[in-house]
Amino acid sequence: MTDLLASILYFVLGLAIGGGLGFYFTRKTFIKQLKDNPPINEKMIRDMYMQMGRKPSESQIKQIMKSMDQYK
Repeated sequence: MTDLLASILYFVLGLAIGGGLGFYFTRKTFIKQLKDNPPINEKMIRDMYMQMGRKPSESQIKQIMKSMDQYK
């Protein structure tokens, strides 16, 4: 009976430690990826407009950046 309780305790303890370590390393990797590859910036918006054959105004770029910041 005590062997069963001990094995359940070890299983739960291992699950908790594994989950904690997995969360920590996944979060660390995700933050590093965001720092290395930012989601989108003003230069990217300008380039997209230029590829469509349009010259964007500064107000259009600011409006798009503002709408994107709204969803962060």
